[in-house]
Amino acid sequence: MPATAARRALAGRLPAFPWDALAGAKERAAAHPDGIVDLSVGTPVDPTPASVRAALTAAADRPGYPTTVGTPALREALVDFVRRHRGAPEQLDVDGVLPTVGSKELVAHLPFQLGIGAGEAVAFPAVAYPTYDMGARFVGAEALPVDMAALAAQGDAALPDPSVVSRLRLLWLNSPSNPTGEVLAAGQLASIVTWARERGIIVASDECYALLPWTVDEVPSVLDPRVNGGDLDGLLCVYSLSKQSNLAGYRAAFVAGDPALVGELLAVRKQAGMMLPAPIQDAMTVALGDDDAARAQREVYRSRRTILEPALRAAGAQIHGSQAGLYLWSTFGESAMNSVERLADLGILAAPGMFYGEGGGTFVRVALTATDERITTAARRLPRL
Repeated sequence: MPATAARRALAGRLPAFPWDALAGAKERAAAHPDGIVDLSVGTPVDPTPASVRAALTAAADRPGYPTTVGTPALREALVDFVRRHRGAPEQLDVDGVLPTVGSKELVAHLPFQLGIGAGEAVAFPAVAYPTYDMGARFVGAEALPVDMAALAAQGDAALPDPSVVSRLRLLWLNSPSNPTGEVLAAGQLASIVTWARERGIIVASDECYALLPWTVDEVPSVLDPRVNGGDLDGLLCVYSLSKQSNLAGYRAAFVAGDPALVGELLAVRKQAGMMLPAPIQDAMTVALGDDDAARAQREVYRSRRTILEPALRAAGAQIHGSQAGLYLWSTFGESAMNSVERLADLGILAAPGMFYGEGGGTFVRVALTATDERITTAARRLPRL
């Protein structure tokens, strides 16, 4: 196939970039006399911790190439972090951790890096971050949305076609969910892990919002022995510092779990030159140990949530899920785009739920990632809806 045709073939497998559909609503919201309140994308707006900025500055003179596997200090910090915050067992050591250039690139490329291809399948939550779907499409695999709570309870019966199990190579979990904020309990995770292992399916769990719980006591991890029985075989945990530490611009994330799988990823990523810049590695090492900064940021989001949630309810919204994370998964009982347009008339921009799957068609995702002043402004406007 000529190169141009090959490029067209790949492009033909991809839907339109969803955020382009918001251009009109964003323009309308921006025309509000008091300015736009952008609660759509969910990008952090608060300062990066001072400790992290100081580490980045100190590491600025790094002329040589970094390593893909990470510095010894970073690898030790990663191990310490997942033991303290994700319930990882003592058996997880530096061979089971690997820094990544943000978490989105790993989500998008994990099927490729695991050798998954055409004729095989990748499953992910039915209402989910669209990059799980994209990762499957990039390699020509079948993209399979699944109700994960139903899978935990019913096994094969939860699949639209149980025959797909023989082709299923990778199962993505996302708890807390983006966009719904729902959290899977340890028992649910354990049921899914057991089901997947019995069928030889790799489980990758995206846990990027785990340190932002609101209405639950804990956010369990696939690394937790309660979930995996003390065995990390076939399991990967994906985590990012973008949310808890305001490091979205640093692209500081990692994967942890089964050392054999992490080793496979390392081998591919070394060949592809997928290296986290050396100054970022030093800054990330500090961020992983700065629990005080992460706790302080959580309280900032808690305060904003306390302001925004009752305002949405007063405007007629019902809030579903939203047990953890940066979003309020809200419905006004109408089509998502109708809600987006009505909010835009108030100068508020939200993300329509159908960006995340058919089950989001009547929902909007409202982010907590705006300044205190903008959140207060949104809360003041919402009753007019």
